[in-house]
Amino acid sequence: MTDQAINAPVNDRGERLITHLRHVDLAVPDYDKQFRFYTEMWGLSPETTDDGIAFLAAEGSPEQYSVRLRKADEKRLDLISFGAATAADVDTMAQRLASDGVQLIADPDKLNTPGGGYGFRFFDNDGRTIEISADVAVRQHRKIEEGESIPVKLSHVVINSPNPEATVAFYERHMKFALSDTLTSPHMGDVMWFMRTNPAHHSLAIARGPHVALHHASFEMRGIDEYMRGTGRMLRAGVEKIWGPGRHMAGNNTFSYFLDPHGNTIEYTTELEELDEDTWHPHLYDFSDPEVTDQWGTANPMNELVAKQSFNDPDRGVFVAPPV
Repeated sequence: MTDQAINAPVNDRGERLITHLRHVDLAVPDYDKQFRFYTEMWGLSPETTDDGIAFLAAEGSPEQYSVRLRKADEKRLDLISFGAATAADVDTMAQRLASDGVQLIADPDKLNTPGGGYGFRFFDNDGRTIEISADVAVRQHRKIEEGESIPVKLSHVVINSPNPEATVAFYERHMKFALSDTLTSPHMGDVMWFMRTNPAHHSLAIARGPHVALHHASFEMRGIDEYMRGTGRMLRAGVEKIWGPGRHMAGNNTFSYFLDPHGNTIEYTTELEELDEDTWHPHLYDFSDPEVTDQWGTANPMNELVAKQSFNDPDRGVFVAPPV
């Protein structure tokens, strides 16, 4: 057995220690404008707010919040949070990361964010802050009604990396993410890797980009009708659309991408593919094939300008996200 197998982030039953995506945290200079957009337009609920900080929940999700906004001088991705099943799994994860030389920001401890819980934070290979937590209180949530065009939950997060092969290897080795599919281009080589921690096709994807940044955050809608209603609401309100509506081949999910007031790309999606992990084999999809980018053929064509809009502004240097 190799050292990597010995240190693999699984529990005694051979299960992954990372179970799911919890939330994405954003630093924003114009806090009030972003707060209004995400609550009044995008459809999230202000679960807990304080001076210059807001925890925004998706009504259909048991997670305490899906997005945290923090007032700051500079826009950036503060943190991505993932869940674990138990506090013991959190401890095991922290011990194994530390033994592999991954820089922990702090050892596992009680969390002071809404819902409490037990967790820790560390830096990935690109300097992003990642949080792992367990025992977070379940939020009172509800079934999203037919025709209600608000997010059910945070579906996935995509990150830009100037060295994506190393970032993919980091998440595979240290967090046991599995590769679902890869997008490639005849001119650029491999450009995006879709990663999973459960049967959902991806909760994280890694894109080739010029710098470290958020590529996009995606929100699951109730169904096709609600997805289209949400897309239409954004268009009628004059929110800048980047790409969509359409349906990707990788993940088989629908997509409508928009820019929030600070230029972060956000997506409405639905019907993300659920995989049989015992039989699934990753595909290598040619990104230059229009059927790969949009099976329906309804979206505006993918081109260099559309792709560059999701490069986002660089996250400048390592940043320790505050505990509140």
